[in-house]
Amino acid sequence: MSVILSIETATSVCSCALARDGELLVAREDYRGQSHASLLGLFVHEIMAFVRGQNLTPHAIAVSSGPGSYTGLRIGVSEAKGLSYGLNIPLIALPTPLIMASMMREQAEEGTLLCPMIDARRMEVYATFYDRSLHTVRKTAADIVEEGSYAELLAANKVLFFGNGAEKCKIHLNHPHALFADEVHPLASGMIPLAEEAFAAGRFVDSAYFEPFYLKEFVATVPKNKII
Repeated sequence: MSVILSIETATSVCSCALARDGELLVAREDYRGQSHASLLGLFVHEIMAFVRGQNLTPHAIAVSSGPGSYTGLRIGVSEAKGLSYGLNIPLIALPTPLIMASMMREQAEEGTLLCPMIDARRMEVYATFYDRSLHTVRKTAADIVEEGSYAELLAANKVLFFGNGAEKCKIHLNHPHALFADEVHPLASGMIPLAEEAFAAGRFVDSAYFEPFYLKEFVATVPKNKII
């Protein structure tokens, strides 16, 4: 039996989920954004109370590893590493685009590529292309989307674009092969099949040294209105 707690904080949605043998037991989700620091600890506390109440023993912690929001990833990974260390159980890291593609694979027709897009500000997105078997067709890259973007891929395949970066790209991706799905967010509940597979295969990361996949360096901004 495997009991896995999953944590997803790579975008504006904060979520946790507990699964036993691949079956969802309990989930917590918040879509308001900007509240990860206060909500994640509460969600984990509630789920761990459920664990104790059901006399369960967690066997692993899974965390969404990015790319995505720098702050969100730091919060999620820090919580996951602390749980892994404190409970002395292994840590599983799952790429955020792969989580999203796994959630949408059944929504795409055979031969259609899946392209999860994560907002990277302005007209830039973190985009990855997968086939329906979740094999990587093009690795994750930070793309500035404009007219003609992904022309070769769209000429040869239908592509389903989704995620919080896809909405702003619709105006430029007007190819007839470009399809869109709205309101698709990476969720901890969507991590369950991938986490179960990783656990069975023993694909763990070092909880002491693991770092999220930021893709780009963090750039601090200077406040426009200075107090002093």
